Amino acid sequence: MHKGKVLVGMSGGVDSSTAAAILRDEGYDVYGATLKLWDPPDDEKVYGRTCCSLEDVEDARNSAFKLGIPFYVLNMKDLFKEKVVDYFVNAYFKGDTPNPCMACNRHIKFTAMLNKALMLEMDYIATGHYARIAYDEASGRTLLKKAVDHTKDQSYVLYMLTQEQLKRLLLPLGSYKKSQVREIAQEKGLINYNKPDSQDICFVQGGSYSDFIKDYTGCQVPEGEFLDTSGKSLGKNKGMINYTIGQRKGLGISASQRLYVVDKIPEKNQVILGSREESYVKRFTAGDMNYIAFEKPYERKVWAKTRYTQAETEAVLYPLEDGRAMIEYLEPQPFVAPGQSVVLYEGDVVLGGGIISQRTKDWL
Repeated sequence: MHKGKVLVGMSGGVDSSTAAAILRDEGYDVYGATLKLWDPPDDEKVYGRTCCSLEDVEDARNSAFKLGIPFYVLNMKDLFKEKVVDYFVNAYFKGDTPNPCMACNRHIKFTAMLNKALMLEMDYIATGHYARIAYDEASGRTLLKKAVDHTKDQSYVLYMLTQEQLKRLLLPLGSYKKSQVREIAQEKGLINYNKPDSQDICFVQGGSYSDFIKDYTGCQVPEGEFLDTSGKSLGKNKGMINYTIGQRKGLGISASQRLYVVDKIPEKNQVILGSREESYVKRFTAGDMNYIAFEKPYERKVWAKTRYTQAETEAVLYPLEDGRAMIEYLEPQPFVAPGQSVVLYEGDVVLGGGIISQRTKDWL
């Protein structure tokens, strides 16, 4: 039975390759596509650690050949530079902690790739993300849900999907465990069945984002000042962009207690240090909100998550004007970072999410 044409984003990893294999076996007319986003440096030591290396393109091509499906390489470097890399750099200079993978999902994988698929007269796109899509008859909306395997769930990075995108998106791995995915890949003879997951941001080699920003912009960030939460100077910092909210290691400050980065003041190149308790936030606002489970937001209890690895925490959603919202925790939480995303859940269902902007801290 022919279920329609689907363009599968193939990164070269085991997940996306297996997603293509599953969809082919389910009766879809599958086409593979690797998105060319960034040219990595000519350094073989970094190949395989990120999702943009030449090796990854060849692994994706090899998987497509093994599965007997057509394969494309789509050049999206200019759009990626504008929407992801420039956004990433500018956010750090503003004092935010950006999530470039979120921006890539929003602008590249689920907008530009879908547009390309529609131009090619395809019915769907698909990725190897671990999450599920379900139709809710009561509301008439397409929902995004957590993966069956909560240890691999990636619904947090998909909260920006629109109804139109969800209707055209297939996520075949949402009902599988990672171990099952590798078994399927091995059975299909895919070369990447035991390939490690990529870890680094694809355009930041070696994980040093501050070195990347300096090289990319040509700017030498001057030293600034460390302050405690009362405004007392604690010494010199290496430049505000070198620090993120919640950071404890690499501060170069000796103190009688553990100190964390609890805030940054970009216009003064200052970094505020404090105890874990001083990082706690009771409420914050978020902008650019996208709601999946309902069309119009309303005041309600939610479970909020502000980091990918964090567990959800009970909170209340208060919709505001201009696509903003206030989130108020029942119990204050540490290290809420402007620029990161807050994603709202009810059980396994993603209600929506947005970008954290302002926080209310007890010591301010």
